[in-house]
Amino acid sequence: MKKVSGVFFSSLTIMIVLVLFGMTMPSVLEQVTGNMQAFITTKFGWYYLLVVTFFVGVCFYFLFSPVGRIKLGKQDEKPEFSRPTWVAMIFSAGIGIGLIFYGTAEPISHFAISSPTGVTGTDQAVKDAMLYTFFHWGIHAWAIYGIVGLSVAYFTFRKGEVGLISKTLRPLLGDRVDGWLGKVIDVVAVVSTIIGVATTLGFGTAQINGGLSYLFDIPNSFGMQVLIVFILTVLFLLSASTGLRKGIKILSNFNMGLTAVLFICVLVFGPTMFIMNLFTDTLGSYAQNFIKMSFRLAPMNEAGREWINGWTIFYWSWWIAWSPFVGIFIARVSKGRTIREFIVYVLLVPSVIGFIWFSTFGSAAITAENSGAMAISELPIEASLFGLLEQYPLTFALSMLTIAIIITFFVTSADSGTYVLGMMTSNGSLIPSVRVKMIWGVFLSVTALVLLYSGGLQALQNTMIIVAFPFSAVIALMTLSLIKAVNAEARELGIGQVKLKEKKTETKQAL
Repeated sequence: MKKVSGVFFSSLTIMIVLVLFGMTMPSVLEQVTGNMQAFITTKFGWYYLLVVTFFVGVCFYFLFSPVGRIKLGKQDEKPEFSRPTWVAMIFSAGIGIGLIFYGTAEPISHFAISSPTGVTGTDQAVKDAMLYTFFHWGIHAWAIYGIVGLSVAYFTFRKGEVGLISKTLRPLLGDRVDGWLGKVIDVVAVVSTIIGVATTLGFGTAQINGGLSYLFDIPNSFGMQVLIVFILTVLFLLSASTGLRKGIKILSNFNMGLTAVLFICVLVFGPTMFIMNLFTDTLGSYAQNFIKMSFRLAPMNEAGREWINGWTIFYWSWWIAWSPFVGIFIARVSKGRTIREFIVYVLLVPSVIGFIWFSTFGSAAITAENSGAMAISELPIEASLFGLLEQYPLTFALSMLTIAIIITFFVTSADSGTYVLGMMTSNGSLIPSVRVKMIWGVFLSVTALVLLYSGGLQALQNTMIIVAFPFSAVIALMTLSLIKAVNAEARELGIGQVKLKEKKTETKQAL
């Protein structure tokens, strides 16, 4: 296969072994991943909190630093996509199915099932539920994506490197990134990407099955999930064959339009004033408690620590495992943007959109639960959104719209995933071959099914945490490499030095 690298064959071999292991010994895979997940969250929870908060701090440094004026490309280069399309592509790739899967399920779980502070069903539980949902889906998540995306975009479009994770480490590792060490790093990134995307596709498959089961009494079974994945695989492979400018671009814009319709309907038909009030109040609480939540580990509270392991550590692992895919994809569509513009539209804008989404669906679910209209907390997690929609006019139409959104998110996520995997295993080629994309598309679907078969959603979560652990160290090195390279270029260009000289002159004059 033309342009295919050794990373392709190494990664493919590893995934074949994992898939065969999961197919032949599913119970063993579930037990092994469960034990590894428990070890990592118990022994290294502190590490996840520190490293992710470090990424957040670095993003804010780039946002407010004079180096933010540096472009991801030549200084006169224009962006490839319009800003609305750019944001739609970032959002569809970065959150995708998770927004629909957890939009109702997470706030209602924190409120009625397992509160972060241990108290459920109270007014304080409502506030805590929304606060920690904001925390999990906000700035910390997008900082992980932002660091990876910014690193790849800077070194690819500014420094002329090929679009590989390993090449972003050249300022630290030198020419070793061109040898076996670089290949190992890229293989880790590829495997992390496959597991991360496959996990998300598994969530989407489970929710489509759950929705169809809730609406039409269709069996909620693994056999049905196989059928769903087969149909959706055909769809996203067709999309993948059309390229970046057609399939992903068109689907992302279409997807955002459908999502906006669902959002407006729930906002209008739901408790509108309560939604707006809770959004405003939670936004203030989020700002006030940002640092405290960033380092919260509950070392002397076993129940609290269990909650953190099951939610916060899982989410940080999810974002880290997804970051090679999302980061490289965001980098690919961000050519011509400045560093500051990149941070604003990758870190802040999607966070605010997510806050509004979760406030709307979370508030609506909590209101329905409190009023006794629907015990949403008692529904399977994949059916919770459909239970909420049953409380509104046009229930069937809204439910079918939701399934359509999940399908398009599935297709865009898988399509983007195959594109990025094609890049990563074709020596960083910005136009990977259709054949390579097709191979990875099939493996994404098969991996999602194997994970579902070997333990359902819990196996998905366990595997996510495991694969994220080694790649988190790679992201930390990427961050240090980026800081070193950008600051060196800033000194060469004299960025920030003019203001420094002005301040020194003012000081001398004052004396």
